[in-house]
Amino acid sequence: MIDLETMSTEPNAAIVAIGAVIVDFESNSLGEEFYRRISLKSSVLSGGVIDPDTVVWWLKQGRLARREIYSASATIEKSCASFLKFVERNGDVNTAKVWGDGASFDNVILSATFQRLRLSEPWKYWNDRCYRTVKNMYPDIKSNNEGTEHNALDDAKAQANKLLGIYQENKGVAL
Repeated sequence: MIDLETMSTEPNAAIVAIGAVIVDFESNSLGEEFYRRISLKSSVLSGGVIDPDTVVWWLKQGRLARREIYSASATIEKSCASFLKFVERNGDVNTAKVWGDGASFDNVILSATFQRLRLSEPWKYWNDRCYRTVKNMYPDIKSNNEGTEHNALDDAKAQANKLLGIYQENKGVAL
């Protein structure tokens, strides 16, 4: 499960944080985590775009959420390279199923960033998974939102826990 914090909602958005967690459906648990706060300057210099409406939205968020933006030093290039290693360490890039919250958001933005940086994408397009679609199919299953809202890792873990709850309640349903 991945979650991004970005400065736009478009595929070419500047990424300011990547959070990810391995979801193990068989053991009903979360595994290794990945988290990077990314320098906004680095993200923009690599071709990432800032949208004024998104900036205004961020300004209305809490102090801890805004920290995603102003307390980052990692470059987008090193962060994406580290994310690729994270995926490779935890499975095969040919079979890794990557969940994001929205068919046109997290996975699309991260893929576009990898392409812009001329890096190998850490999953195959046929293994994109849309968490938003699944969660909306099961609105009665509540998630356990712990941590800071709009912290990429905390959001990824909350989404992954709800996905595990959906899977456990619907054993046998292929996700």
